[in-house]
Order: sequence, then C-alpha cells, then structure tokens
Amino acid sequence: MPQSLVKNYIHIIFSTKYRNDFIDEKIETELFAYISALCKDLESPALQIGGNDNHIHILCLLSRKIALMKFVQEIKAISSKWIKTKGKKYEDFFWQEGYGAFSVSPNNIFVVTEYIKNQREHHKEFDFKYEMVNYYKKYKIDYDEKYIWD
Repeated sequence: MPQSLVKNYIHIIFSTKYRNDFIDEKIETELFAYISALCKDLESPALQIGGNDNHIHILCLLSRKIALMKFVQEIKAISSKWIKTKGKKYEDFFWQEGYGAFSVSPNNIFVVTEYIKNQREHHKEFDFKYEMVNYYKKYKIDYDEKYIWD
C-alpha cells in the first residue's frame, strides 16, 4: 500500500500539578480555545475539550505525523507557558507530569464528546482520582498509585 491511511481518535486526560484548582470558569473558555488552536497547529484537530478546576480532557483526531507522547508534551508545555501570562493567580501553574490516553471507537465519539462537555456536572458526584481509576479499570491498565498522582 503506497499511502498511509490513519484515523486515531484519542481521549487524553491530565491534571494540574497536585490537582491544584487553577482552571476556574474565568479562564477555562480561553484555555480550551488556546489548546484547540495548538491541536490544530499540530495537525490533530480537537473535537472536544473540557475539564474541571484541576484537570482537562481532550478528544482529538491524532495526526499520523506525531507521536502521542510528543503531542501531549507540546500541548502541556506551550499551554503552561501561556496560562502563566494570564495574571498573578496563574504564575505558579504547572500540569502534572503524566497523562492518560485512551483510544475511542468512531462509534463512541458522540458519547465521549458529551462526557467531556459535562465535566463540571460529573465532578459534583466524584473527583478526578475516582474518574481516572475507573478509566484504568475500564481499559485494563495496570497502575501503581504512588506514580500516578504527581
């Protein structure tokens, strides 16, 4: 086959360092738009971005030209520098070192999109740790808690 045909929908989740509450409703719209533009620049258009005070979800169509690890690294590094320019409250902002990334079937895009849109509602019932542990169990990912909560 002389061409490379790829379509990888990826649901990426990562938190602020130590799950500090930096992503308030004052900054989230601008932050999500900024990250969406970064995704586009990396040829991995975001289908939905959402989150809560201490974490973010990105559903994107990952480009065949970039490794997932590099993509997340770029998003986190560039957006972290950007948010630090948004006022005194954000000067000490950092993303956690790790991330979770999960493949999404084209048949489940709508479900994941709706889930990401309603993050503030979801997190009235459960916290980020509970959410992530459930993802690890759903995708049968072995994990050690001492390494995932930086």
